[in-house]
Amino acid sequence: MGDHVEQIRPLDASMDEEWSRRTREPHLRAVSASRHRDGHWWWVGVDVMEFVRTEPLESELRRRIAEALAGVGGVTGVEEEDREVWTVTGTPAGRALVEAVAQVVDDLADRTRGAF
Repeated sequence: MGDHVEQIRPLDASMDEEWSRRTREPHLRAVSASRHRDGHWWWVGVDVMEFVRTEPLESELRRRIAEALAGVGGVTGVEEEDREVWTVTGTPAGRALVEAVAQVVDDLADRTRGAF
């Protein structure tokens, strides 16, 4: 199985749309995006952030993830919701959100492998 982004059926009824990056290294490189039914916002999950807790890597990842999300067309705002979840407002495409963050985790994968 190679890495790829696909639309999946939301497991939560409050979600209207969901995208997921499938990868052989899910704890390191998986990214997901879920759009809420009641508004123009997405939740973007970045699995590796559960494990990265050393500086300067953690801050670099957080900064680059926020920048990548903010750079997606249609995004009007980005905020950290939780350790591994970002809230994105606006009207971006779910696939584009996942692909933007996937580029960041791929760029830093060699460094984040040490977090496990």
